[in-house]
Amino acid sequence: MLDWGTFLSALTLALVRVSGMVAFAPFFSSTALNARTKAVFVGAVAYLLAPLVATLPNAHAQISYSSLIGELSVGLVYGLTLTLLNEMLLFAGQMVNLLDPTSNIQTPLLGDLFQLMGTLVVITAGLDRILLASLVRSFKVVPIGTFYFAPTSAMAIVRASSGIFLAAVELAAPVLAATMLVEVAVSLLGKLSPSLPVMNLTVPLKTLTGFVILIGSLALWPRFIEARFSGLLDMAERLISAPANGLGG
Repeated sequence: MLDWGTFLSALTLALVRVSGMVAFAPFFSSTALNARTKAVFVGAVAYLLAPLVATLPNAHAQISYSSLIGELSVGLVYGLTLTLLNEMLLFAGQMVNLLDPTSNIQTPLLGDLFQLMGTLVVITAGLDRILLASLVRSFKVVPIGTFYFAPTSAMAIVRASSGIFLAAVELAAPVLAATMLVEVAVSLLGKLSPSLPVMNLTVPLKTLTGFVILIGSLALWPRFIEARFSGLLDMAERLISAPANGLGG
């Protein structure tokens, strides 16, 4: 049986770890979720985990400055690593400018669309549950009160963020290539027929072609997003386990 003080300490440390993940990870950090709902969810998860994590081998259920920073670091490693997925989807959408029919100007409409698609894939594929299960397993890999954030972990996250551009280009490449070819074709047509209203044709043709290619490539999105999510989650798990195995110093 746990005494009341140990239970409260374990509850607080588990609460900090889960909160760090929820603050940044895809789906959990969505503004569509009410702040009170997130708070209740974090509290419920921490309450259920507290009796278990406090009795794990090598667990130090004692509140201190270092233990709080360590638990927050675990959650942030998960959250900041997985949030790169959202940034990649947003960047991919901003790379494609299509005509906004409500304002008749070219805007990066696909930014919100890509992020919504990413959230939908996370939910339908159960990736949110996989992330939560990984976080729960982290209490066994790194018992509460024992984690320290190694500088190499921070550098690994920074290096991973540099891959956002390449992943965004891969996702937006079909639409980018199609719209560029349309623009080149219309430009050549304008050279051959100077009287042709090229400026009036370019934007509608680019928009129509972009949406057609986009619809045609929708079947590839789930596999692409799942692969990126799995890669980032594996990276987060390695960063968590590295200091525990003496590899992070």
